[in-house]
Amino acid sequence: MTQHPSIQPHPSDADPEPDHLRRDNDVTPGPAILRLPIDETPDPDRFVQAAMDWHFDPATGSPFWLKLAGSLSFDPRRDVRTLPDLARFPNVTDELRDVPAEDLIPRGYGARPDVVGVFESGGTTGAPKRVAILRDWWERRRDWEGSRLAALGVPGASSLDLIPSGPHMAGVLSRLSAQETGALIFTIDMDPRWVKQLLADGRAAEADAYAEHLIDQAAHILRTQTVGVLRCTPPLLTRLARRADLVELVRTNVRAIVWTGAHMDPDTRHLLRAEVFPDVTVVGAYGNTMLLGSAIERPGLADDEPCILDPFSPYILVSVVDPDSGRVVPYGERGRVLTTHISRSFFLPSNLERDVATRIEPLPGQVGDSLADVAPVERFGGRPVIEGVY
Repeated sequence: MTQHPSIQPHPSDADPEPDHLRRDNDVTPGPAILRLPIDETPDPDRFVQAAMDWHFDPATGSPFWLKLAGSLSFDPRRDVRTLPDLARFPNVTDELRDVPAEDLIPRGYGARPDVVGVFESGGTTGAPKRVAILRDWWERRRDWEGSRLAALGVPGASSLDLIPSGPHMAGVLSRLSAQETGALIFTIDMDPRWVKQLLADGRAAEADAYAEHLIDQAAHILRTQTVGVLRCTPPLLTRLARRADLVELVRTNVRAIVWTGAHMDPDTRHLLRAEVFPDVTVVGAYGNTMLLGSAIERPGLADDEPCILDPFSPYILVSVVDPDSGRVVPYGERGRVLTTHISRSFFLPSNLERDVATRIEPLPGQVGDSLADVAPVERFGGRPVIEGVY
C-alpha cells in the first residue's frame, strides 16, 4: 500500500526528550497539548492538528494508521485541521476485529510500551474488536472518572463489581483503580458472551438461570462483606432489585450504585432512584471498548429528568446523527450515536455506534456534544442486537 508522499517525519511541538528515555526505550513524549492536565481544555483545532501529526508521522504513529493512510483520499496531517475535518475519516472500526494488537500502539511509545492490557468488545455485533490501553491513557481516564464520580457523591469505598472482567475493559480497570486507592474490590464470575449465545439460540430459560447464578454470587458477598459501592450492569441491577432481601442489604450498607454497560430506560432509572433505592446515590455511565472510556451522568439531575451523559472531552467526542444522511441532528432530537476517540495513545474516528440517543447541548467549555437516554438499536450490521447481562 502506497502512502501519501506528504506522510513524512517533520518537527513537532513536542517537549524536549529526556536523554535516558531516548537511550533506553526511544520514547517520544509527543506534543504537550496531548498531555495537558485533565482540568485543562486545549484549543480544539490545535489539539486535532497535534493528534494528526502524532498519529500519522512515521516516527510516532501506529502501524495500523500508517498503513491505512495510504488508502485515504486525503492527507490527515495536511487536510485535517479542525474538529469538523475529522468527518473525512471513514469508519474503520470493523478492522479492529482482526488487526494484530501490537499494530495499534503508536511507535512514539518506544520498544517497550507500558501496556495496561489488550481488551475486547462484547461481541454483540460479530467477532470481538480489540484495543490496547497504555498506562498514560489509563491514568488520565482514571483521574477524570474518579473526579466526576466523587462530584456525584460516589465514595472511594470498597466495591462489589457485577460487571465483566476477563478480556473486557470494565472489570479489569476497576480492579486496577481499587489497587491504587487501597479499597477492596469484590467480583463475580461473569461471561456475557455465553448469555448472548444462549439468547441467540433461543435458550432463554438457560440464560435466565445463568443470570440468577450471577445474582446468587453477589448475594453471598453482600451478606458477608462490607460493600460501599455497587458497580453493576442495568440488567443485573434490575434483577437484583426483584429480591427483597438483597434490596434491604443494599439500602442498609451500600452508599452508591454506578450502573454502566448496557442501557437503562428512563422509567426504570426513575423507579430505582426514587422508590427502590431512595437513599442510595444512583449514577449512570455510558461507555464501551471503542471509546476507551465513558461519558458520566451530569451532576444535579432530578430523578424524573433525562439521564444526561457528558464525555471526557476533547479525548472522547460524541454526537448524534441521522443514520441515513450522516448529518448531525438538532439538539433535543434523537439519532444514532457517533463517537471519536482522539488521544496520544489511540485514535478512532467516525465510529457509528449501535445505539440511539438524544443530542444534548454540552456543558460550558466542553468540546463536542452530550447524550441523553441512550438505547440500543434492534439490528446493527445486519445482526440482531442482543445485550443479555451487559
